[in-house]
Amino acid sequence: MDLQVEIEQIANESPDQKPENFEQLFEEFIQSLEAGEIRAAEKKGDTWEVNHWVKQGVLLGFKYGENIAYEQEGSFKFFDKDTYPTQQVKGVDKNIRIVPGGSTVRTGCYIGSDVTMMPPMYVNAGAYVGDGSMIDSHALVGSCAQVGKNVHLSASAQLGGVLEPVGALPVIIEDNCLIGGNTGIYEGTQVHEGAVIGAGVVLTRATPVYDIVEETIYKGSNDKPLTIPSNAVVVPGSRPIKGNEYAERQQLSLQTPVIIKYRDESTDEATNLEDLLR
Repeated sequence: MDLQVEIEQIANESPDQKPENFEQLFEEFIQSLEAGEIRAAEKKGDTWEVNHWVKQGVLLGFKYGENIAYEQEGSFKFFDKDTYPTQQVKGVDKNIRIVPGGSTVRTGCYIGSDVTMMPPMYVNAGAYVGDGSMIDSHALVGSCAQVGKNVHLSASAQLGGVLEPVGALPVIIEDNCLIGGNTGIYEGTQVHEGAVIGAGVVLTRATPVYDIVEETIYKGSNDKPLTIPSNAVVVPGSRPIKGNEYAERQQLSLQTPVIIKYRDESTDEATNLEDLLR
């Protein structure tokens, strides 16, 4: 019986008591996640698909884990499931830098080679971070979020996590994207290869994004995510509130992300990643 079949069987039966073979099974599952052999979502052709059983496996770790106290040298102490301690990242072997100052990489996420992480930041269980990416200070890679190669998550960028419902797509950032400071990307939003998300932009499934280059509007729905096209440059914008007398009198407007342009030589110069940092 393979790993997927066993995880699905336990998830479907959902016994109250931890199955006898669960600890060994879960250890194999975690090792496969951390090796990048399995992922919460994968791109097949032009479409991202959820591996539901992987998300089920992550959730089973919470169901059957025991809440314990973790104590490390000094005064650092935390309380969490015994299934999810901090990860012992193979930093030197993969040229990964985790700069000191309060950062945490949780068990069950994949960190690629040449990744740099600035303090404090957090990578949650089930997440995937590709080679050569940088996670800057106060940035979050939420549960099961998928981050490609050579991505820069600027300071305070937030990639939302998703474990419920199991079928929902996680946040996906494809290769060579730059995510600006104080951004928020949530609810399974997909940012395709090479896109630049400007500082302060917030993207959710319900957020309409106005493309003034192609003169179109991108938005998600109950059954599909918001998708930002490749090489788009998205900046904060606003649009006036119509149909409400008070809002019109007060000249109120709503924040609206706008695709202002698509990447060109000047954009590439401004967003070029510095190899010396890796």
